[in-house]
Parts: sequence; structure tokens; C-alpha cells
Amino acid sequence: MKNDLEIKSIVKEKYGVIAEQPASQNAASCCGATSSCCGDDVYHIMADDYTKLEGYHEGADLALGCGLPTAFAKIKAGDTVIDLGSGAGNDCFIARAVVGDSGKVIGIEFTEKMIEKARANAEQLNYNNVEFRLGDIEQMPVGANKADVVVSNCVLNLVPNKPAVFKEIYRVLKPGGHFSISDIVIKGNMPEKWKAIAELYAGCISGAIQKDEYIDIIDKAGFTNRTVQKEKLIFIPEDILSQYLSPDEVLAYQSGDVQILSITVYAEKPLEAKAPSCEPGSGCC
Repeated sequence: MKNDLEIKSIVKEKYGVIAEQPASQNAASCCGATSSCCGDDVYHIMADDYTKLEGYHEGADLALGCGLPTAFAKIKAGDTVIDLGSGAGNDCFIARAVVGDSGKVIGIEFTEKMIEKARANAEQLNYNNVEFRLGDIEQMPVGANKADVVVSNCVLNLVPNKPAVFKEIYRVLKPGGHFSISDIVIKGNMPEKWKAIAELYAGCISGAIQKDEYIDIIDKAGFTNRTVQKEKLIFIPEDILSQYLSPDEVLAYQSGDVQILSITVYAEKPLEAKAPSCEPGSGCC
């Protein structure tokens, strides 16, 4: 079993490579984790289509997402938006198209090469109200009560300490602010061997937790009006599964015993914010 630092090191190394890959290569893999996992065929496994959204910039789209959180996030002109795991800036630039010149967008990313790519994109677009900060979303480089909206796209599944992230989201949101987060969750018992494979940690699957557990973490963090805005089943092609699972395990997966889901979740920080509940050993305190 890898510890948190080892998992973060794996993710940082993989996403440093991904920053220099073309989007087509990332879209053909499990969240860009590897260029070879899909055999000879190309599958758009996780990513949704951003190309029709205002603010879309092709150079920032690495095809790493699993939803369209900005489309559900109820962003308004003048808002301050924080994007967790901002990559090359794709969701930040979509959000910027909504907040306009009077708003602000802050992307937080812990892979240096991604930050470099995002900042170059922002300079090319001449955006002076989109900022990218190098940092860990378990300890955000942002003051308390700063954001109207927090978004994130297929990132929290990569983070070992999810309760800590939601505690940080609660801290940085203004009272009455909200988040819309797209992420990967699972239903059923995922084979243990998946959780030991580095490529799948960086590919969004092995770091995912049970949907009910994910929702419970949000509720315990103190958020209200929580709702699942969208849910879709992720289909993993057999030629990928067969690289990691036995024929019997592949059949078990295809029978629906295990489901990999993309969900987009919305919740609000109360106007009168209370301290989040915390149980011993939960990692959120």
C-alpha cells in the first residue's frame, strides 16, 4: 500500500508528462495516464466535449476531464472562481468567459509543467484576471472566504486525503458560496489489484472511492443543499481491462458488479457557516 506522499509523487510525475502530450493522446487514455493502455483503438473514455463552450481555448484542453463542472456551477459576472487542479487552464478560461473583466479566476495546480503551460496560455489570451498558483489543494494557497464558486474537473479522485480537500473548499468559499465538482466514483467492490497499479492512480480510477462515501465526506464537511447535478457511467473497453484483470474479473466487471461513474456534485457553504463535523481518524482535522 502506497502512502500519501508516494501517491502524490506518482500523480505529479505522470501529469508532468501529460502536460507535454497532445490532447488526442490524452483523450485516448484513462485521463491521460498512459499512451499505451488502449491498444490500437482510440477511446474517449472520460472526457466531455468542451469545444462549444464560450471561452474554450484549444491549447488549454488536454482532454483530462470527466465532466463539465463550469456548465453547472451557476457562475455569475463579477464572481471570484477557484479551479482545483487547473491543469493547462481549460476550466479557468471557460469560467473567465462568464465572470468577465470584473471577476477573477484562480487556478491551483501542483504540477510545475502544467502551471507553465497554463500561464503561457493566459498570456497568449491577454487575460490579466486569471491567475495560476502552484500549490496542493489539501492546503490551498488562498485565504479564507475568498471564492464565490469553486470548481474542479476529475481531480479529487487523485487526492489521497479527500476530507482535507473538502475542508479547504469550505474554508476558501465565502459564506453562501458554492462548489460544482466533477469527479470519478465507484459502486461495488473494485479489485484490490487496481489500487496497486500506478498508471491507474494517475488515470483517475484507483484513487476513486465509493459514491456513498464521497457524498458523506461532503455532508460531514458542513455543506448544505448538496445535489448530484449529473451522473454518467464510464465504459472501460475490454482491451484495457484485460491488461489488469483476469478473464473472470473482466466478466465480473462487465456484468455490472462494479460501476465506474462520473458525477457532478453541487453544494453550498451556509451563510452562517458552522465548523465542519470531524470524526477521529477521518483526516479532516
